[in-house]
Amino acid sequence: MKKQARYQGVIDYFLANVPVAETELTYDNPFQLLVAVILSAQCTDKRVNLTTPALFEKYPNPETMSKASFNDLFPFIRSISYPNSKTKHLIGTSQLLLSKFDGTVPMTIPELIQLPGVGRKTANVITSVIDQQPNMAVDTHVFRVSRRIGLVPMTATTPLAVEKVLIKNIPSELVHKAHHWLILHGRYTCLARSPKCNTCGITEFCKYDEKEAKKKEAKIKASKI
Repeated sequence: MKKQARYQGVIDYFLANVPVAETELTYDNPFQLLVAVILSAQCTDKRVNLTTPALFEKYPNPETMSKASFNDLFPFIRSISYPNSKTKHLIGTSQLLLSKFDGTVPMTIPELIQLPGVGRKTANVITSVIDQQPNMAVDTHVFRVSRRIGLVPMTATTPLAVEKVLIKNIPSELVHKAHHWLILHGRYTCLARSPKCNTCGITEFCKYDEKEAKKKEAKIKASKI
């Protein structure tokens, strides 16, 4: 199957079956999403969503969070992975938002990555979710799924390389949705160790499924010899 046919098949499937694709992180405004995404690094969205209600009740905006001490903030996120560094990042980010960005979350990648704890992936999430910019955040699910099903060649071995291929081949107006399509597909269907191919709706366009089918066929032929 040619690359563009594969892309079109995958996109058409998700447009029809997952027309609404959104982050599973809970938030009420750009600042809360920024905090939640920083906390989500190496941590599940479920755990983050259990943690943020109390955190946001105490620190609802950068003004309040910027005044928190390490010992004040740490207990709220101690159950999150890497709580020490993330506590420092949240306080530092809040302070920089006030001193440099008038207390608002900027909406450009170069500005966002100036904030402590914010790398390219986080910046892509913020701009695509809040502003629907055509930016592709490549997390572990996007990286695995896009390469496994054949949207991205296996020679693309870094998140940035995967990002560039996806951006090039997905219509710009759909990139912000495609990010969530790939994440959710990887989270619930195309699992890392045991992908649920029997219940997957895109096997027709999946390179991994093609390979598995050939393996089964070869085994059947070998057993008849």
